[in-house]
Amino acid sequence: MNKNDLVKVIADKTELTQKEVAMVMEEFITITTKALKAGEEVAIAGLGKFAAKTRKPRTSINPRTKEKISVPASKAATFKSAKALKDALN
Repeated sequence: MNKNDLVKVIADKTELTQKEVAMVMEEFITITTKALKAGEEVAIAGLGKFAAKTRKPRTSINPRTKEKISVPASKAATFKSAKALKDALN
């Protein structure tokens, strides 16, 4: 299921239009991104928790040239599912 499919399903289940649902989804993404950039976690009961994780700098090897390259530190978004979601899947 992609974002457009999700928007259609939510619009069908609610009295909102697809345009309104799409606007809410975009705002959710924007707010979540800003919170993660600020170092905050975003927890949604029953779904899970989004967090930003800092990856340490490391040395890697280019598989084509076998040359060592330095990979700088970076941040990545992580998601940990809630117990309710895990239980629903099992």
